[in-house]
Amino acid sequence: MKSLLAALVLLPSLAFAHDEEDRFSKVQVKAIPVAGAVHMLEGAGGNIGVSVGPDGLLIVDDQFAPLAPKIRAALAQLKKGKVSFVLNTHWHGDHTGGNAAFGKEGHIVAHTHVRTRMAKGAVLGGTEKPPAPAEALPVITYEQGLSLHFNGEEIRVTHLPSGHTDGDSIVHFTGSKVLHMGDHFFVDRFPFVDLESGGDVEGYVRNVGQVLATLPPDTRIIPGHGSLATRADLERFHNALSETVRLVREKRAAGKTLAQVKAEGLPEKWKSWGEGYISTDAWLEKVYTSLERKVGPKS
Repeated sequence: MKSLLAALVLLPSLAFAHDEEDRFSKVQVKAIPVAGAVHMLEGAGGNIGVSVGPDGLLIVDDQFAPLAPKIRAALAQLKKGKVSFVLNTHWHGDHTGGNAAFGKEGHIVAHTHVRTRMAKGAVLGGTEKPPAPAEALPVITYEQGLSLHFNGEEIRVTHLPSGHTDGDSIVHFTGSKVLHMGDHFFVDRFPFVDLESGGDVEGYVRNVGQVLATLPPDTRIIPGHGSLATRADLERFHNALSETVRLVREKRAAGKTLAQVKAEGLPEKWKSWGEGYISTDAWLEKVYTSLERKVGPKS
C-alpha cells in the first residue's frame, strides 16, 4: 500500500517533468548580431544579451534552467570559453533559470532585491517560488547601479524604481550603443507588471518615459520579450501604455468598477496588444488593481 501511495504521489511530478522536458526539447536558441560587441540570443523566456570580445563572454539574463546546454552551445558559436559575468535584469525564472549553471563559472550581478527574493523565495502569480540554490544567487549586488569595463566598453547597469518589479535594471552597452531593457519592454504587447514583487503600473510607464528622455536615437534595443527593436518601437510602447493607463484612471475616477472597465474594453487600435502573454482583460485588471493599491478602493 505504501509503495502504491508513493507511486501515486510521484506520478504527477514525473508527468510535469516530462512536459517541461518535452517543451524545452523543441526550443532552438539562436544568436542575432545587434551592434558592436553585442549579440542577442532568442530561445524561450527573456531575451539574452551577450558581449563578445577579447575579455571573454558576458551575458544579460539566462532564460530557463533546462535551456542552459543550448545557450552554452549558442555562446560557443560566438566565442569559446566560460562566461565571466551574468547580469540579471530582475528575479523571474525566465530570466534567471540558468543562473545555477552559469553561476558556477562566472560572477552573477543583480540588484539587492533580486538576491533577496531568490534567496528567501517569493510569490509569483499567487504561487510560492522556493529559494534558489546558493550557486544561482547574485554575488555582486547594488542599490542604484554600477559599471563594468569589459570587452573594450563601459557596460552601465542602472536600477529602475518600482515598475515591472522593485528590483529591475537596464543594461547599457555604451560603446556598442545597445540597451537591454529587461521586462521594461515587451514589443507591441501589453507587459506583465508583478505587483507581488513591488511592481507598479504608473511607475513602469514613468520608467520607460525616463529611459526615452536620455536614449540616443541610434541605440539598438534588446527587449525582455519580442524582436530586436529601435527607439521608435519603444516610443510606440510608451504611448500605448500611457494612453491605456490614462483611460483606466479616468474611468476609475468616474466611479466605474473593474467589471465595467473590462466590459467596455479598449479602443480597437489596441486589440493586437492583448494577443500576447498578457490579454487585454489581464492588462486592464492589472492597471486597475495597481491604481487602487495607490489611492485605495472606491467608497
